[in-house]
Amino acid sequence: MVTLLWEAFCAKERELNLMSEFGCWKERLLNSPSEVSALMAELPPIDVAEVLASLDDARLAAVLRIMSIHDLAQMLEEWDIDTAWHALSLLPKEMMAPAVREMPSDDRTDLLNAMPEATREILLQALSTDTTAVRELLAYAAQSSGGLMATEFLAVRPEWTSEEALAIVRHDAQEAETAYYVYVTDHKQKLMGVLSLRELVLAAPQAKVIDIMRSNPVKVHEHDHQAAVADLFRRYHLFALPVVDDKGLLKGIVTADDVLDVVDDEATEDMQKMSWMTPNEAPYLDTTIIRLAKQRLPWLLVLMLSATFTGQIIKHYEDLLGQLVALTIFIPMLMDTAGNAGSQSSTLIIRGLALGEISQGDWLKVFKRELLVSAFVGLALAAVNFIRISFIEKSSIPVALVVSLTLFATVVLAKITGGLLPLIAKLLSIDPAIMAGPLITTIVDAMSLFIYFYLATSLLAA
Repeated sequence: MVTLLWEAFCAKERELNLMSEFGCWKERLLNSPSEVSALMAELPPIDVAEVLASLDDARLAAVLRIMSIHDLAQMLEEWDIDTAWHALSLLPKEMMAPAVREMPSDDRTDLLNAMPEATREILLQALSTDTTAVRELLAYAAQSSGGLMATEFLAVRPEWTSEEALAIVRHDAQEAETAYYVYVTDHKQKLMGVLSLRELVLAAPQAKVIDIMRSNPVKVHEHDHQAAVADLFRRYHLFALPVVDDKGLLKGIVTADDVLDVVDDEATEDMQKMSWMTPNEAPYLDTTIIRLAKQRLPWLLVLMLSATFTGQIIKHYEDLLGQLVALTIFIPMLMDTAGNAGSQSSTLIIRGLALGEISQGDWLKVFKRELLVSAFVGLALAAVNFIRISFIEKSSIPVALVVSLTLFATVVLAKITGGLLPLIAKLLSIDPAIMAGPLITTIVDAMSLFIYFYLATSLLAA
């Protein structure tokens, strides 16, 4: 991507017949503010932001200093928080406040939260004479709907005509976070309804807003978790979602681009939890070795110590293994198959919970389905395994029978366990993602060994 963008910048330079000291376009950028604006107008802002982020600090600072405040604010909006804060720290103090002030309220809040407290207070004092609204946004939890929302939205009164409402929309649309929806509020800012811009445009000029609006719009409380916000977007296919307080007053809106970031963050967090690592929002290459180690070591210690149970089971049946050494050959296969079977079920159930396809009340349905699926899969694996051990590996029929029966039983138990544990976690208000991967494997490993040695003792020891 960067290579393509550089080619685009180079093409622009060749078009203008410019000279350059380093990398086609950069010298011109360092000396011509108008050229910065021209390039930003020609290319998508995210592409420009990506290329600028590839510059070293000295050259990035030089380019940022000649940008207009509007263009600078746009770059800060496009970058991730760490990059935006780093770029902002390269600017002189007199440029920092105007650039931050120009940003949308939701992105501005995220950036301010990433700053050291002392710097944040200096900027807050410089932003405007009244920082109450900014501080209110900063007070929200980062993962709440209030922490995601922007306060720039389009609002009209119910008694207005569509013609009057359109005039207000034309006037305010430039400053609004999105123009897809127009919200209807009373004089106290209480949310009464919503209508799309299309509905407003197509309405008769003298039609009253209250007659064309949709009452009882889908909304979210200001303290609801971001995961609930993402669920509403997914369920109702929204472009924006209004945020209200306890009194129903419209506080702001959450837009689809913010929700996409939430979905990415939640997916990354779930993946890390399913691998039993402490969640980390920082990019992999930007995370220190010590921090990466700290994220992984505690959980690996827990899993290692929990594996003591499997070791104790093997130790308990040490005499049996001494008599029937052939049994040891099949232990890795049984444990791997059981762990894999459990992980398959847990992954599907966790995904279903995340998408709202499965609820806690569906536990009986999950149990029945996993029982039937596991019985079918277990029988197939047991049959193939019996033939392999008896006829290919030439082991005794009793040994083949013990291994195959163990395989069937552990697959059934592993899939039921993997299917129900995430539901139990949800019931106990524990993140279901934790009930996956290594934890499921540890549990079913112990189960498979216990069943294996119990059957071996019953059928072979005599």
